Amino acid sequence: MSQSGATVSQDCITAYNDLKLQKKYKYVIFKLSDDNREIVVEEASADKDWEAFREKLVNATTKSKSGAVGKGPRYAVYDFEYNLASGEGSRNKITFIAWSPDEANVMMVYASSKEALKRALNGIATELQANDQDDIEYDTILKVVSKGLA
Repeated sequence: MSQSGATVSQDCITAYNDLKLQKKYKYVIFKLSDDNREIVVEEASADKDWEAFREKLVNATTKSKSGAVGKGPRYAVYDFEYNLASGEGSRNKITFIAWSPDEANVMMVYASSKEALKRALNGIATELQANDQDDIEYDTILKVVSKGLA
Protein backbone atom coordinates (compact mmCIF):
# COMPACT_ATOMS: atom_id res chain seq x y z
CA MET A 1 0.00 0.00 0.00
CA SER A 2 1.32 3.44 -0.84
CA GLN A 3 1.24 6.40 1.51
CA SER A 4 -1.78 7.76 -0.34
CA GLY A 5 -3.83 4.75 0.61
CA ALA A 6 -4.34 3.67 -3.02
CA THR A 7 -3.88 -0.06 -3.42
CA VAL A 8 -3.05 -1.97 -6.58
CA SER A 9 -5.90 -4.20 -7.77
CA GLN A 10 -5.11 -7.82 -8.61
CA ASP A 11 -6.40 -7.10 -12.14
CA CYS A 12 -3.41 -4.76 -12.66
CA ILE A 13 -0.93 -7.51 -11.83
CA THR A 14 -2.82 -10.07 -13.94
CA ALA A 15 -2.98 -7.78 -17.00
CA TYR A 16 0.71 -6.87 -16.61
CA ASN A 17 1.72 -10.54 -16.38
CA ASP A 18 -0.41 -11.29 -19.46
CA LEU A 19 1.56 -8.57 -21.30
CA LYS A 20 4.96 -9.65 -20.00
CA LEU A 21 4.70 -13.44 -20.02
CA GLN A 22 2.02 -14.37 -22.53
CA LYS A 23 2.51 -11.38 -24.87
CA LYS A 24 -1.30 -11.14 -24.84
CA TYR A 25 -1.21 -7.32 -24.76
CA LYS A 26 0.97 -4.61 -26.28
CA TYR A 27 0.05 -2.15 -23.53
CA VAL A 28 -1.94 -1.72 -20.35
CA ILE A 29 -3.24 1.65 -19.14
CA PHE A 30 -3.94 2.08 -15.43
CA LYS A 31 -5.91 4.75 -13.57
CA LEU A 32 -7.20 5.48 -10.11
CA SER A 33 -10.68 4.24 -9.32
CA ASP A 34 -13.39 6.88 -8.95
CA ASP A 35 -12.95 6.89 -5.16
CA ASN A 36 -9.13 7.23 -5.53
CA ARG A 37 -8.56 4.20 -3.29
CA GLU A 38 -7.37 1.67 -5.85
CA ILE A 39 -5.29 1.54 -9.02
CA VAL A 40 -7.31 -0.31 -11.67
CA VAL A 41 -6.91 -1.36 -15.30
CA GLU A 42 -8.50 1.16 -17.65
CA GLU A 43 -7.59 -0.75 -20.81
CA ALA A 44 -5.42 -3.65 -21.93
CA SER A 45 -4.89 -3.95 -25.68
CA ALA A 46 -2.94 -5.94 -28.25
CA ASP A 47 -3.09 -3.00 -30.70
CA LYS A 48 0.47 -2.23 -31.89
CA ASP A 49 -0.39 1.26 -33.18
CA TRP A 50 1.73 3.67 -31.07
CA GLU A 51 -0.36 6.68 -32.13
CA ALA A 52 -3.60 5.02 -30.98
CA PHE A 53 -1.98 4.30 -27.58
CA ARG A 54 -0.59 7.84 -27.38
CA GLU A 55 -4.01 9.35 -28.15
CA LYS A 56 -5.57 7.38 -25.30
CA LEU A 57 -3.10 8.97 -22.87
CA VAL A 58 -3.43 12.46 -24.36
CA ASN A 59 -7.24 12.31 -24.22
CA ALA A 60 -7.53 10.71 -20.77
CA THR A 61 -9.84 12.57 -18.41
CA THR A 62 -10.41 12.57 -14.67
CA LYS A 63 -13.20 13.97 -12.55
CA SER A 64 -12.13 16.31 -9.80
CA LYS A 65 -13.73 16.29 -6.37
CA SER A 66 -15.89 19.20 -7.51
CA GLY A 67 -17.18 17.05 -10.38
CA ALA A 68 -15.38 18.96 -13.13
CA VAL A 69 -13.84 16.82 -15.88
CA GLY A 70 -10.35 17.71 -17.08
CA LYS A 71 -7.14 16.19 -18.41
CA GLY A 72 -6.21 13.18 -16.37
CA PRO A 73 -3.00 11.50 -15.34
CA ARG A 74 -2.46 7.81 -16.09
CA TYR A 75 0.11 5.09 -15.66
CA ALA A 76 0.87 2.72 -18.51
CA VAL A 77 3.15 -0.14 -19.42
CA TYR A 78 4.08 -0.64 -23.05
CA ASP A 79 6.01 -3.55 -24.53
CA PHE A 80 8.30 -1.43 -26.68
CA GLU A 81 10.02 -3.16 -29.62
CA TYR A 82 12.83 -1.61 -31.63
CA ASN A 83 15.63 -2.58 -34.01
CA LEU A 84 19.23 -1.79 -33.22
CA ALA A 85 20.84 0.61 -35.70
CA SER A 86 23.91 -1.63 -35.75
CA GLY A 87 21.84 -4.37 -37.38
CA GLU A 88 22.23 -6.68 -34.37
CA GLY A 89 18.51 -7.46 -34.30
CA SER A 90 15.51 -6.32 -32.37
CA ARG A 91 14.93 -5.75 -28.66
CA ASN A 92 11.91 -5.55 -26.36
CA LYS A 93 11.73 -3.42 -23.25
CA ILE A 94 8.75 -3.16 -20.98
CA THR A 95 8.43 0.55 -20.38
CA PHE A 96 6.52 2.18 -17.50
CA ILE A 97 5.09 5.59 -18.38
CA ALA A 98 3.77 7.99 -15.76
CA TRP A 99 1.59 10.37 -17.78
CA SER A 100 0.80 13.58 -15.92
CA PRO A 101 -0.05 16.36 -18.37
CA ASP A 102 0.90 19.87 -17.29
CA GLU A 103 -2.67 21.10 -17.70
CA ALA A 104 -4.13 18.28 -15.57
CA ASN A 105 -5.42 18.75 -12.09
CA VAL A 106 -2.58 16.64 -10.80
CA MET A 107 -3.81 14.83 -7.79
CA MET A 108 -1.20 14.06 -5.18
CA VAL A 109 -2.64 10.57 -4.91
CA TYR A 110 -1.31 9.81 -8.44
CA ALA A 111 2.18 10.93 -7.55
CA SER A 112 2.21 9.05 -4.28
CA SER A 113 0.71 5.85 -5.73
CA LYS A 114 3.22 5.42 -8.56
CA GLU A 115 5.77 3.54 -6.47
CA ALA A 116 3.16 1.06 -5.19
CA LEU A 117 2.21 0.18 -8.76
CA LYS A 118 5.82 -0.09 -9.93
CA ARG A 119 6.67 -2.39 -6.99
CA ALA A 120 3.74 -4.66 -7.91
CA LEU A 121 4.90 -4.98 -11.54
CA ASN A 122 8.10 -7.02 -11.66
CA GLY A 123 10.37 -6.72 -14.69
CA ILE A 124 9.99 -3.11 -15.81
CA ALA A 125 13.07 -2.21 -17.88
CA THR A 126 12.59 1.54 -18.37
CA GLU A 127 10.59 4.27 -16.64
CA LEU A 128 9.52 7.59 -18.13
CA GLN A 129 7.80 10.63 -16.68
CA ALA A 130 5.76 12.38 -19.38
CA ASN A 131 4.20 15.81 -18.85
CA ASP A 132 3.39 17.04 -22.33
CA GLN A 133 2.56 15.51 -25.69
CA ASP A 134 6.14 15.82 -26.97
CA ASP A 135 7.27 13.55 -24.12
CA ILE A 136 5.26 10.67 -25.59
CA GLU A 137 6.17 11.05 -29.26
CA TYR A 138 7.39 7.71 -30.62
CA ASP A 139 10.87 9.03 -31.48
CA THR A 140 11.28 10.60 -28.02
CA ILE A 141 10.40 7.33 -26.30
CA LEU A 142 12.58 5.34 -28.72
CA LYS A 143 15.67 7.40 -27.82
CA VAL A 144 15.15 6.81 -24.09
CA VAL A 145 14.20 3.13 -24.32
CA SER A 146 17.01 2.20 -26.73
CA LYS A 147 19.56 4.50 -25.05
CA GLY A 148 20.23 5.95 -28.52
CA LEU A 149 21.08 2.59 -30.10
CA ALA A 150 18.04 2.33 -32.37
